[in-house]
Amino acid sequence: MIGELFGGLLVAFGLYSALPLPQIEWKRSTMRYALGFLPLIGVLVGACEYGWLLLAGKLALSSLLYAAGAVLIPVVITGGIHLDGFVDTCDALCSYGDREKRLEILKDPHVGAFAILWIGALLVAQLGLFAQIYETPASAKLLLFGYAGARALGGGMIVTQTCARNSGLAHLFADNADKKRVSRVMLVWELALAVLAVCAAHGIGTLAVAACAVFYVFHVRMCRKNFGGITGDLCGMCITVCETVTLLCAVIGGIALR
Repeated sequence: MIGELFGGLLVAFGLYSALPLPQIEWKRSTMRYALGFLPLIGVLVGACEYGWLLLAGKLALSSLLYAAGAVLIPVVITGGIHLDGFVDTCDALCSYGDREKRLEILKDPHVGAFAILWIGALLVAQLGLFAQIYETPASAKLLLFGYAGARALGGGMIVTQTCARNSGLAHLFADNADKKRVSRVMLVWELALAVLAVCAAHGIGTLAVAACAVFYVFHVRMCRKNFGGITGDLCGMCITVCETVTLLCAVIGGIALR
């Protein structure tokens, strides 16, 4: 059991982070609980984001320099894997093709014009949100919980929702996961992080939890309607948007409390 848990930890960090950790063979025993460790990567990202905010304040950096660093932190730690899912999903949704066409686009390694447009819009929006958080940081503690919460929701999708196809990373992890136990672990993550967010930011924490929950329900329904289920890319989009929603709520809280 201990070996399976440690193996799952290495698999999770090996795929969903860019940290230089030992590589381990992907097999049923090492993948059984891997998704349960996904939120830990979010904990690391959130801690680095909050630490960077404190450091930038100590050094009296400009809001633009702080915001640029804050946007890059998740990319450096994760290797941009969830942004890749966001990009592919935007391309597929903007194609207005049928279900099979959209699934083909998700697998296509090429990047379309709509993908470039939407990733640019996303990063500009995040840059602006981080700059505002730097100016009004009253609700910045949400950063400690938002990245982990987003991954708890995204990882939970894989073990609770139907996969759109019988291939790809989402299907591989879903097929090899102990779904019952991992889904319970994800639920514990979600509830614990929601409580911590509410305790740390009170009303704004409640707003962030509610907004992410509403988006999650909307996103799952969109996945079923347009793709027939979920894929790794669609989970990546869920994670990316929930992160951004949390940033927006932190900005709203900071402005309201200044």
